[in-house]
Formats: sequence, C-alpha cells, structure tokens
Amino acid sequence: MSNFADITFDRDLHIQLHDVARMLRTRFDRWARNYGMTRAQGVILVRLHFQPGISQIDMAALCEVELITVGRLVDRLEARGLIERRPDPADRRIKRLHLLPAADAMLAKIEAY
Repeated sequence: MSNFADITFDRDLHIQLHDVARMLRTRFDRWARNYGMTRAQGVILVRLHFQPGISQIDMAALCEVELITVGRLVDRLEARGLIERRPDPADRRIKRLHLLPAADAMLAKIEAY
C-alpha cells in the first residue's frame, strides 16, 4: 500500500510535467511565428525529415490529429515550397509526403532552436 506522500509526489510530478510541456509548446509557438510557421507545421517537417515518404494518413496518426487537419497543414507547407505530395506507386489514392530542398533551411533553424 502506498502512502499519501507517494501519491502526492506522483500527482505533483504529473502536474509539473504537464506544465513544462505546455510552456515548451508555447515558447516554440512564439519562436515559430517569427518564421511564419506554426508548431504543427514544424512537427510535420521534423517527422518528414526522419520518415520521408510517409503517407498523409500515417502522418495524421503520428500527430494525433484528423486527416483533414494534416491536409490543411500540408497545403500551407506545400504552398511555401517546403514539401510536396507524390502519389503512392501502388495506390494513386494515397499521397506520400516528401521534403523539398527549401525545407533544409527551416529544419536547420528548428534544430538550432
């Protein structure tokens, strides 16, 4: 049986972790705005760096958002010339996401941040 101190510590640690994560998200949002980006767009760029050719469906699952949300984020990144959609060779209905060379500069800024 755990004592009250253990329960309090676990709850406090959980709250502190939640608060730190929120502060990090807020701070990155502020930084990203200087480059006309959002945190969500940055996440997509970084994930594509590590998983080139991922489908929009899989990206939505990784980001834990709806497919339509990823579609809109990809639209904006595509309009900026940072990524492109390519049809899947096996199934034209599936769109694969790929970074374009212009994304390298933004990825370097994100990494430096």
